[in-house]
Amino acid sequence: MSPASPEPSFFRFATLASGGGSNLQAILDQSRAGHPLWPARLVFTVSNNSGSPALDKSRAVGAPAYHVSVKTEGSEDRVGARLLELLDNHPADLLVLAGYMKKVPDAVLGRMKNRVINIHPALLPEFGGAGMYGHHVHEAVVRAGKTESGMTIHMVNQNYDEGQILLQRRAGIPTSASPEEVGRLVLALEHDSYWRVLKAFADGDIVPTDSDDPAQAVRVNPAWVARMAALEAPGVSEAPGVQAA
Repeated sequence: MSPASPEPSFFRFATLASGGGSNLQAILDQSRAGHPLWPARLVFTVSNNSGSPALDKSRAVGAPAYHVSVKTEGSEDRVGARLLELLDNHPADLLVLAGYMKKVPDAVLGRMKNRVINIHPALLPEFGGAGMYGHHVHEAVVRAGKTESGMTIHMVNQNYDEGQILLQRRAGIPTSASPEEVGRLVLALEHDSYWRVLKAFADGDIVPTDSDDPAQAVRVNPAWVARMAALEAPGVSEAPGVQAA
């Protein structure tokens, strides 16, 4: 009898989401698409919104999904404790924020030091900070008369939208574009980008450090930087800006 094949080594990620979870779905779709990502496994999804479709998207692939909020737990401190409990029960290599509208508790950031990422629908540091999310960002971009926008994937720390930038991709804004049109352009870039950063963590192209310096949260392989800079997307004018440590 031949020996049993070893269990694959899975890259385990957990997701925090508040809304529709389209970025989570894009990641899940890529893992089943023509260019499979890696042996990846979603270990759980948490939403502060009991009606978030992200919870259903998680359950659809067999991953547990939880509503965790002040309403369910009674206080912000207990929300943090519940998230730590879930991380104990479902260990994750990376915590992925996919439209999560709450601040990640400091205790969770400590447990997952330099292993929490977020995606923002603008070119940080512009149009970032508390209250700048979703349509609010796109409306501000249009009001400012910008000729381009884009998305930023960055590390998460105690300050909103100030973590080390991993990947930025840009899209030109057509003349007289509405905030909704800008949002569609940016969302297309988000869906084509977030999974690439997860794969970089899984492949070792992005490696978390023990540094307390937010600018040195991870080390980035320059070869990966070059690959991201060469990306093309039909119909999108993009010039990725990537920071390597």
